Amino acid sequence: MATPVFIFMLTRQDETLPDALAVARQALAAGVRHIGFKDVGAPRATLSELAAALRAAGATSYLEVVSLDEASELASARLALELGVDVLMGGVRPKVVAPIVREAPLRYLPFAGRVEGHPSALVGAVDEIATSAREIAALPGVDGLDLLAYRSSLDGMALMRAVCAAAGKPVVVAGSIDRPARIEAVRDAGAHGFTVGTAAVDGAFEAAAPGLAGQLAAIQAAALGTRNPLSPAKAGAQAFSAGRGVLR
Repeated sequence: MATPVFIFMLTRQDETLPDALAVARQALAAGVRHIGFKDVGAPRATLSELAAALRAAGATSYLEVVSLDEASELASARLALELGVDVLMGGVRPKVVAPIVREAPLRYLPFAGRVEGHPSALVGAVDEIATSAREIAALPGVDGLDLLAYRSSLDGMALMRAVCAAAGKPVVVAGSIDRPARIEAVRDAGAHGFTVGTAAVDGAFEAAAPGLAGQLAAIQAAALGTRNPLSPAKAGAQAFSAGRGVLR
């Protein structure tokens, strides 16, 4: 079974960390090569510095949109273009955003289903969300989907399987992935990748080493299907070689 891409989000509670650049450097040192941040919680200058640092390190960068209104979502899409990130995730207006980004050298993964509030939550039934996934994935300029499988009241595995089957394009599962069982479910459902932010920053995973490096190693080990947490260095090396890379 393919190893899902682990995307480390420099966030807590859907906002970019105030010390995101320092945390990004720790993640890079631990071997993480897919790193993202939100469009809220930090000034543009900080996001620009972050994007530049990730690019210089050869990492794949992600900007996830959590803006609630159309003007803010459009501004965030334009920000992604200005920053030169590799992947734009989230947002609920693909028909408006896709025409802006589809000629740009980035990949666009809007939210599947109906997303409300901040922190974002997914509402609706499995069939409704799967139908939404199919329709959104078919839009020109949409390269995949961002799914808040564990930010809903639904069975996460059933929802992921339904959306992955309906989309026919890569699906990244985001939000509230805070234990190995959920990472295993992401892999078993056939999702392309998953994000972890708050849980890693707050030390939610059982790890063989202390601090952020230990958390990242534990998450990467779970993505690889290794039950025993690896050392940070070994986990980073294996994840780097096994990850599926930038969406194509």
